Amino acid sequence: MSATTRRLTTAQALVRFLSAQYTERDGVRRRLIAGTWGIFGHGNVAGIGQALVEYSAVMPYHQGRNEQAMVHAAVGYARQLNRLSAQAVTTSIGPGATNLVTGAALATVNRLPVLLLPGDYFASRVADPLLQQLEHPVEADVSVNDTLRPVSRYFDRVTRPEALIPSALGAVRVLADPAETGAVTLALPQDVQAEAYDWPEEFFAERVWSVRRPAPDPAELTAAVAAVRAARRPLIVAGGGIHHSEAEEALKAFVDATGIPVASTQAGKGSLRHDHPADLGGIGHTGTAVSDGLARTADLVIGVGTRYSDFTTASGTLFQNPDVRFLNLNITGFDAHKLAARTLVCDARTGLEQLAGALAGHRVEPSYEAEYRAGKERWEQVVETAYRADDDTAVPTQTQVLGALDAVVGDQDVVINAAGSLPGDLHKLWRSRSPRQYHLEYGYSCMGYEIPAALGVQQAAPGVPVWALVGDGTYLMNPTEIVTAVQENLPVKLVLVQNHGYASIGGLSESVGAERFGTAYRHRADDGTFTGAPLPVDLAANAASLGMEVLRAKTVRELRNALAEARACDRPTCVYVETDPAPTAPPAEAWWDVPVAEVSTREAAARARARYDTEVAGRRRHL
Repeated sequence: MSATTRRLTTAQALVRFLSAQYTERDGVRRRLIAGTWGIFGHGNVAGIGQALVEYSAVMPYHQGRNEQAMVHAAVGYARQLNRLSAQAVTTSIGPGATNLVTGAALATVNRLPVLLLPGDYFASRVADPLLQQLEHPVEADVSVNDTLRPVSRYFDRVTRPEALIPSALGAVRVLADPAETGAVTLALPQDVQAEAYDWPEEFFAERVWSVRRPAPDPAELTAAVAAVRAARRPLIVAGGGIHHSEAEEALKAFVDATGIPVASTQAGKGSLRHDHPADLGGIGHTGTAVSDGLARTADLVIGVGTRYSDFTTASGTLFQNPDVRFLNLNITGFDAHKLAARTLVCDARTGLEQLAGALAGHRVEPSYEAEYRAGKERWEQVVETAYRADDDTAVPTQTQVLGALDAVVGDQDVVINAAGSLPGDLHKLWRSRSPRQYHLEYGYSCMGYEIPAALGVQQAAPGVPVWALVGDGTYLMNPTEIVTAVQENLPVKLVLVQNHGYASIGGLSESVGAERFGTAYRHRADDGTFTGAPLPVDLAANAASLGMEVLRAKTVRELRNALAEARACDRPTCVYVETDPAPTAPPAEAWWDVPVAEVSTREAAARARARYDTEVAGRRRHL
C-alpha cells in the first residue's frame, strides 16, 4: 500500500470517514455523527458490525430493540442539539430496513438529521435471491430499501467501493445543511460492505462543515420593514426554526423593542418564556383563546421558522382579517413562500437581528399591547383552573397530571410528547421555562416516539431530567426501548397515563359522527361492540418487567410525591397513574378539517356533517 492510500473494507472506510466529520456554527464545533445505533442481522453484521468493532474507540455504538425506535432516539438527540450533531442507524436487510421508514418520515417531516445505513442485496448478484430479498419482476435493481426514497432527503445505493466517496460526501452535506436536512439513506449491499479498496488518505481527513447563517436579501428586508411599519395588528408565529437557529434571544430582543406578540406552533413553543408579557402560548387548533383571537384579526402574520401545518392555520380558517398579509422568515424558500407571503429567506437569528435593526424606534400601539396582555392574563386563569386539584385524595384528571408535573420540573427539564390527547393539552396549558423544555413531535405525531426520543435527548443532555409523557395507547406501540434505557443507564422519567383507550381519537371520532368506534380498550360484548369492562392489563407491571423502577400513584397527592421521587432518581423510572377520564382541558379554540361522511343513515354522522359544512365555509385561500 502506498503512503497516500489505506486499504480498508467499504464499511470500515465509511465508519472511519464519519468519525472525522464535524459541524461548526458561531465558532462552536461538534461531531456530526456522534454515535451509531444498531441491530445486527445478516445484512450488516459482517460489514458495518465488524467496522464498528474495528473503530469502537472513535465511533460509539448503542444497541437498540426496534429499528423505528432507534431512528426516534437519533431524532431526539439531533433536536436537543439544534441539528448540529446527529446519529447514524444501521440495520439488516428486509424487515430491519423497512422498519426504518416511519422514523425516516418523521425525521424528514420535522427537518431533523439522521443517517440511515440499511443493508441491501448482493451487488454482484452471486446469491440471488438471498434471504429477505424482494424480487421485482421488471426492475431487478429495486430492493425494499427503495421504500426509503420518498422519505429521505438524500438516497444512494453504494454498489461499488469507490462510489462511497461521492455518496458519503453528498450524504453529510445534506445532513449538515439547515435548509436541506432530514433523513439521509445510504443503502449498503452486503458484499460491497465487506469488499476491500485502496482509499485515498484525504478521504479520512478531518472535515468541518460550516452551518451557514445566511442574511436576508436587502430588497426583501426593505419590503419586510415597510410591511411591519404599515401593520396595526401584527402577530408573530414562532416555529421550530427559531430553536434550530438558537434565535430565542434575538426573538426576545425583537419583541421587547417592537411590542409585537408571539404565538407558537408545537415545534416553536418555548421560543419565549411563558411568563414574557408578549408570549401568548400555542396557536391554531390546539392554541390558546388569546392567540387564536388575535390571529383572526391580525393584519400581518410574521411567520418565523414555521411550515404552517393545518393545525397552525386551523385548516385555512384562522386568519380571517380581509386585509391579512403574511411575512415569512425562513431558511428555505419552500416554506417562506407559503400563504403568498412576502419572504425573508435567511437564518432566523440573523433575519430577526437585521429586521430589528431596520425597525429601530418602531413599536405597536399601546392599546394593542394592553389588549393582548389582558387576554394573556385571562388565559392564565384558564390554566390555573385546569391544573388545580381541590381534593388531593381524588383520582387526578389528565390536566391535573400536567399541573402536578409543572410544580415539580425545573427550568432545564425536558418534557417529551408526540401523540394522543396530551399534545393538545400541553400546547394550550404548558408553561415553557426554557427553549429546550417543550419537546413535542407534532409534524408526524408518531405514536411510540416518546420513550426512544427520551433516550436520545438524555444522551445529548446528560444530567438533565428528561420526561416522556405517554398514554396507554402510545405505550403499547413501542415500549421496548425501556430495556435500552436500563442497559445504557439513562435515567429517563416515564409518566404513563392510563385512560383505557385512544382518548384523542375517541373524542375526534365522536365529533365526526363515528361514535368512538374502535377507540376504547374494552372486552368485546356479545353484540360485537367494545363496551365491556376495561381489559385486565397492568402496564405498570410491564414497565417493571422491562427493568424500570415503577411508582404507582392513585391520588393527586400520591402523584405529586411520585413525580418528585422520580425526578431525584438516578435510574430509569416510571410514574404510573390512572386518570379520571372526565374532560378538563379547555375546548379547541379553532377548527380542524377532518372530512365527515357526506351521506349516512346514522344520525350522529348526519349531525356531524351539518357542523362540518358550516365550518368549512369559513376556509379561505391566502393569495
